Amino acid sequence: MKTVIAMGLAAIMLSSCATVFGGKVTAHQKTKPLAGEQQREIRVGALIADVLLFWPGAIVDFATGAIYKPKR
Repeated sequence: MKTVIAMGLAAIMLSSCATVFGGKVTAHQKTKPLAGEQQREIRVGALIADVLLFWPGAIVDFATGAIYKPKR
């Protein structure tokens, strides 16, 4: 049973495009903006890929902050 759960979690992690292909997640991507601050921009390509390939991967990308564009 543990093996099945571990394989399921691995499949979800590997299907989240921004987490796998987005590179290192910066502090800007992880930090939620305060009231009045500019909102973070989303990587549209990664979001579309997550939705088309395996939509729970988008949850992983948002949870890790990898879906957001890094600050330049």
